[in-house]
Order: sequence, then structure tokens, then C-alpha cells
Amino acid sequence: PVSYSGDLDVLDRIQPILLHSLIININTYIMILTTTPIIQGHEIREYKGVVAGETIIAANVLKDVMANIRDFFGGRSSSYEKVLIEGREAAMRELEERARQMGANAVVGIHIEYGSVNQGTMLMIAATGTAVVVE
Repeated sequence: PVSYSGDLDVLDRIQPILLHSLIININTYIMILTTTPIIQGHEIREYKGVVAGETIIAANVLKDVMANIRDFFGGRSSSYEKVLIEGREAAMRELEERARQMGANAVVGIHIEYGSVNQGTMLMIAATGTAVVVE
């Protein structure tokens, strides 16, 4: 808590300015990410361009063996699911950071692609979208 023992009139005049400054600072950190082409309640003011985030994950031999056993007996491979989730989140973080560097505060039309590289020993996850400035 902040205490102020001076003129309360000054504090009353400063408070709206501080609140406005706080809102501006919060808005510079908020990034809206969506798979839809528009954001309901927001107007797109500027298109910054295509933005992407990628990640490549090496497969683990032990996970592969366990996943093959689960596949044979018909179960879910929670270890692979966890790797996919972590990979998707990493690709989205990279996409968000690149959009921020472009001056965007939102990314619309996000699409996530999964693929294997290096003869299936690695998993590639790519997130793409359009970086925009919204109001």
C-alpha cells in the first residue's frame, strides 16, 4: 500500500493518468491468438503479415518402444501426447514472440501443422497465422 500525506487534490488528478498508463502497459503485453479470421469485439486496424513459429523434437527410443507396445494393445501414449503438447506450446510461444517483434498485438487464422522429419526420428510442429493490430 502507498500512503500519501500531501494534497489529495493532486492525487485525484494523477489517479486517472496512472490508470490510463497502466491500461496501456497491460495492452502492450496482451497478445490475442486465435484460429478464427476475425476477433469478435475487436476491429483489425493493420495487417503486419504472415508469422510462423516452429519447433523440432527428437524422438526418444524408450518412448518409441512404449508407444509401439501401447499401439499394439490399443492404448493411449501419454508420453507422446505430452511431447506433442509441449511442442505445440513451444511453436505458439515462438509465433507470439515473432508477431510481437512485427508490432502486432494479435494473430488471426492460426493453423498448426505436424510432420515428421529425418526419416521419422524427429517431429516438426509449425504454427502459422497472420499478425495484426487490433483495437
